[in-house]
Amino acid sequence: MRVALFITCLNDLLFPGTGRATVTLLRRLGCDVAFPRAQTCCGQMHLNTGYRRQGERLARRFAGVFTGYDAVVVPSGSCAATIRARHPLAAPAEGSGGAAEAMPGVYELSEFLVDVLGVTDVGAFFPHRVTYHPTCHSLRGLRLGDRPIHLLERVGGLELVPLPGAEECCGFGGTFALKNPAISTAMCADKVRNVAATGAEVLCAADNSCLTHIGGVLGRLRTGVRTLHLAEILAATEGAG
Repeated sequence: MRVALFITCLNDLLFPGTGRATVTLLRRLGCDVAFPRAQTCCGQMHLNTGYRRQGERLARRFAGVFTGYDAVVVPSGSCAATIRARHPLAAPAEGSGGAAEAMPGVYELSEFLVDVLGVTDVGAFFPHRVTYHPTCHSLRGLRLGDRPIHLLERVGGLELVPLPGAEECCGFGGTFALKNPAISTAMCADKVRNVAATGAEVLCAADNSCLTHIGGVLGRLRTGVRTLHLAEILAATEGAG
């Protein structure tokens, strides 16, 4: 299967390890992974803040760049949800159909592993106590459900502990955190309190944006809890025999 990786802006700029882990994981599972260098932004920021024309141009560009692959894998619930929900509504290019007309399927990483490849045991080994935060876009936009949980449960050496109040927002919400800092901080404080209560060494999620928000507070409070994207845990073979 010829799979294209859409790395997303945040991962490209701040978390390249997530992209590398995704490629490592997909190749381990037999996928032919391509990285189209013409890719840019999915347009989420533009579409969410009223810059519709700019967002629509980015949606059409995305469709042009990724046409021709069997699937597009996105290590971000937030961006995957934007592409699936918002791109089909983008204005059609002159003389063509909608922006997503000829697009292959676009999948968040755990969706692709479980639904397309049909695997939950990806050959990972990560001997740590981990808790999982279902981010809002992955939970409510994509409805990932227990797919990430099933994948984490089958990682060798990993102890998965439930997160109290898991379905509550961490308070990031993109520009929400900038426009409503007091509310955002209070929401994140609740989330961090629940993370600390698990005794986990690692907080995992499918979006580095939320992990950045929560991780900032975890770090400032010196909790000792680190954050890792789901892809990095699934790609790990730490200490495996």
